Amino acid sequence: MWNTKSICLFLLGFIGVGTVEGQTSVDSYEYSSYVDPRIGSEGLGRVFIGPSCPYGMVKPSPDCTPSPNSGWLPMPERVDGFAQVHVSGTGGGPKYGNVLVTPFGDGMDRVNHYDYREYETIRLGYYDTQFKQNGIRTEVTTANRASFYRFTYPEDSLKSLAVDAGFFLGENPVPDAREAQQFVGSEIQILSDHEVAGYTRIRGGWNNGKAYTVYFYAETDRPFVQSLTWKGNRITEAQSQYDSAEKTGALLRFAKNDKVVQLKVGISFLSMQKAKFNAHSEIPHWSFEKVHQDLLGQWEQLFQKIEIDPSTPLAKKRMFYTGLYHTMLMPVDRTGENPLWSDPEPYYDDFYAIWDTYRSSSPLITLIDPKREADIVRSLVNIYKRDGYMPDARSGNSNGRTQGGSNAEIVIADAFVKGLKGIDYELALEAMLKDATVPPGGNEEAEGRGGLIPYLELGYIPHGIDRAGNRTVEYSYCDYAIALVAKGLGKEDLYQRYLKQSENWKNLWRSDYEHEGAKGFIMPRDKEGNWLDSIPFGHSARMQPKFKYTPVTFEGPWYTPWWGMFFYEASSWEYSLSIPHDVPGLIEKCGGAADFEKRLDIFFDKGFFNVNNEPSFLTPCLYHWLGKPWRSSDRIREIIAKNYNDGPVGLPGNDDSGAMSSWLAFHMIGLYPNAGQDYYLIHTPLLESTTFHLEGGKEFKVVAKGLSDKNCYIQGVTLNGKDYPYSALRHKDIMAGGELVLKMGKKPGNWGKELGLDK
Repeated sequence: MWNTKSICLFLLGFIGVGTVEGQTSVDSYEYSSYVDPRIGSEGLGRVFIGPSCPYGMVKPSPDCTPSPNSGWLPMPERVDGFAQVHVSGTGGGPKYGNVLVTPFGDGMDRVNHYDYREYETIRLGYYDTQFKQNGIRTEVTTANRASFYRFTYPEDSLKSLAVDAGFFLGENPVPDAREAQQFVGSEIQILSDHEVAGYTRIRGGWNNGKAYTVYFYAETDRPFVQSLTWKGNRITEAQSQYDSAEKTGALLRFAKNDKVVQLKVGISFLSMQKAKFNAHSEIPHWSFEKVHQDLLGQWEQLFQKIEIDPSTPLAKKRMFYTGLYHTMLMPVDRTGENPLWSDPEPYYDDFYAIWDTYRSSSPLITLIDPKREADIVRSLVNIYKRDGYMPDARSGNSNGRTQGGSNAEIVIADAFVKGLKGIDYELALEAMLKDATVPPGGNEEAEGRGGLIPYLELGYIPHGIDRAGNRTVEYSYCDYAIALVAKGLGKEDLYQRYLKQSENWKNLWRSDYEHEGAKGFIMPRDKEGNWLDSIPFGHSARMQPKFKYTPVTFEGPWYTPWWGMFFYEASSWEYSLSIPHDVPGLIEKCGGAADFEKRLDIFFDKGFFNVNNEPSFLTPCLYHWLGKPWRSSDRIREIIAKNYNDGPVGLPGNDDSGAMSSWLAFHMIGLYPNAGQDYYLIHTPLLESTTFHLEGGKEFKVVAKGLSDKNCYIQGVTLNGKDYPYSALRHKDIMAGGELVLKMGKKPGNWGKELGLDK
């Protein structure tokens, strides 16, 4: 309904509205032409293939059966229609898939009109398919908050369109099934002979979130000659179905001579009025081509900030720029679209999850678009101010789920040490300390630190609390992030406290445990301090079966999900090498440099490295701390050659909101960040040259002279013409502009014996 509350939210929603389409202007779309949204769309990648603006709120795409997280599946799976809101690269239960539109060519006597694809064309900002049975062609592009469709009907076909306000992904007949979305309500209104509006209200999904409402306004360029609505499966001539606890929708019929029908669908999380505003303000015309060009212009402006050598082989160009593209699909910019509160601060949603993205996605956005990253950090801090905790993940305006640490702290530390401006770091530190000191009161699945009290009392989380191992490791890392920010703000007591607390990972280090030739692992411990070789399973008072726990244990009996394991999405082999904030301390625990190198070799050569998930993202670079960056380069090139390509199965695991893609992009450049710290590790790139176009007209260039398949070892490095013997580079050196030249050769040289972080 068009009520007073909706009007108030509509007016408040003008605050902070993002870039309006049509304001971008570029001379060409060269870099955009290298992006292929199909890369990583099949297999484990699960990336979104439909059109999207950078961090775009609207992501229209075909939705297929069975319903995957991104909506799309390759042919020959059936298409139910085209929904307007999706996520990219995610695992777990689906989210969104709201407001389905489906063209059809037969009678208006049923509500479902699925079909199969004859072909499909997928390009940056553009999707095109033709249905087999009814012959209707559908082309799709989008603005930030409104999608745009062009339907071409066969001459002899009826020209009809279904608008389903009740559709969503991941429907499960079991009430409150974990990670399944659940229908709450919907509404549909026929406003005129060319306008339809309504909403869908859904709860649950991957983060088990509270109910969210997606409002929509749909407008066609041709009038309807007939319109019907439905509630449940009952079709009626009524022109509205108000606030229904049943699924609702509309069936629209166009004139026989209307071969081409265009459709705008504005989306809002505030009101139908705001959805209409979004549609009209972002697409004030009926030119499909202009909408597509405006979208390309937004992407091209971002891609132009990182320029690679024109002679780069096409496959590498495609992998690199598609990697950048995937990194900037999420989180989603919903500034001015927050139904929970209204203020001028940026608002971002669909952090899915920070546990995945803090390692490489956030640092890459910082290099490409530091103002954007600053806005994302401001949003995290403001969520704390308004909701009480920063998210480790968030979707549908609800925090959740936490997977390990309270990892927004590392994102804040990364921004702080790299000098991002416009952030209230005092308030940010307050938010970090809330995570580190206040238990979330039974809501630890959604926010805060689960197991915080024993962590503070014992210095570790004992077995019996979910994910005790990785939580202990990750809280230590997050505590180090707090220490860095506290030190920078002149709070010495806090700095010393959290620096000491960042060593808590050592309290789960079992020095006498040996496995496959390596000694010392992070292992389960009970609250009395005893090491556990066998882990109790379940909480039965009469019997408590046990299973043997080893450093390669991935799952418990009966396929216990990750949430209930000692480590999340990794083994002890992986987490025992995942101490990014204290690699020297880790080397010491492993017995020194020689034993650590041997351990790394065992880890990779025996297949303990898991490319599918994020805990081992930094591990290939650990040879840098041994003065052997060439060995890091060897491992990285091997991993990429075996697991990445420019095809549909081009990503080795869930892209996780760009995590896998950003990892690849950094390594192609030859720099890799240690998140939350102000340096990058230098290694052999896959690209001969990369130029960063920085703020203020500055440039920073990375050049690998003589790079080839044989000349793949760095012999020496110069920074701005001067010898640079160190294998780590400070962020400030990049931001100052200049040139990093790597002289390549056929054999490992003597360069990089030191990281140089103390120089």
